[in-house]
Amino acid sequence: MPPDTQREGSTVLRPVPAALILLAVLLAAPPAIARTIVDSAGREVAIPDRVDTVFASGPPASILVYVLRPEVLSGWPRALRPDEAPYIAAPYRDLPGTGRLTGRGGDANLERVLEIEPDLIIDFGSVRDTYIDLADRVQAQTGIPYILVDGRFEATPAALRLVGEALGVPERGEALARDVEQTFARLDAILAATPEEERPRVYMARGPDGLETGLKGSINTEIIERAGGRNVADPGDGRRGLVRASNEQVMVANPEIIVTWDPNFYAHVFYNPLWTEIDAVRDGRVYLSPTAPFGWIDRPPSLNRLMGLRWLAGLFYPEQWEGDLRQEARDFYRLYYHVDLDEADLDRLLEWSEGKPPQ
Repeated sequence: MPPDTQREGSTVLRPVPAALILLAVLLAAPPAIARTIVDSAGREVAIPDRVDTVFASGPPASILVYVLRPEVLSGWPRALRPDEAPYIAAPYRDLPGTGRLTGRGGDANLERVLEIEPDLIIDFGSVRDTYIDLADRVQAQTGIPYILVDGRFEATPAALRLVGEALGVPERGEALARDVEQTFARLDAILAATPEEERPRVYMARGPDGLETGLKGSINTEIIERAGGRNVADPGDGRRGLVRASNEQVMVANPEIIVTWDPNFYAHVFYNPLWTEIDAVRDGRVYLSPTAPFGWIDRPPSLNRLMGLRWLAGLFYPEQWEGDLRQEARDFYRLYYHVDLDEADLDRLLEWSEGKPPQ
């Protein structure tokens, strides 16, 4: 997956009034002893010896910071919704919305960053030149160190180790990195024993009509392909990204499994004559991805996809994976999201995730 598929949209850096920058400098506390971090772009960044406040540049970074050391997170790019909050540890459910510096949506709001006065800015995603330039300019204008972290899924262990070190929790970063590596290795053993032609053919249905999908190799389907599914939306010419499909194209592709995160599509697909002749629908193999507090497939493309990897591995290879979804979810949410789920929480989270059609 090329790094420029990590985000959609563009980022525009608004100039910060000189007086505001000067005021921030005058009010700032004396700098702590600095250490140097080499980020994923190869930039050497001097950061405080102790990091107490972090501004996450976008949703993927906010999840990474929360997972590693939640008490330093200055806020969520978008405040949590009521249905998301129970799946986050109580002290962090009401953190304010801070806006975002990168990704879809508009302008980089440096005024907001200066109001927060973070010790560090973290961006988790693409490390291509556009984002290197943005990081350098923000750091130069504000004086706040800014590190770029490679957001490719395969680079997750390295990201955890890098940011764990930056946040002063290297032991937790190492423990989580090893957990990810063990999950990858467990899945890779299954895939090594499963020829390509025997792997399930999968379609990802987005939107209420299910006709938006991601082409093979796009970030939107990366988790499906990493779990060993063969994406039927494969044009064969290397194109990637989101596209619109037709009902006829889906019927011809005839996937064995359909995965969606849209509850409206899921509620109607089993009774829609345009879909009922497709093998996945006829066999009851349409699955609704949980989305609380973050999506298991993407939305955003961050550590939340690790739970999606476990879920999909169990759907695609139930005999080889040998996992219990409820226990895996409970363990993951405890380890990564700092929250213990009760039975009611699990019921709400996992409803329809195992392919039981709504009545």
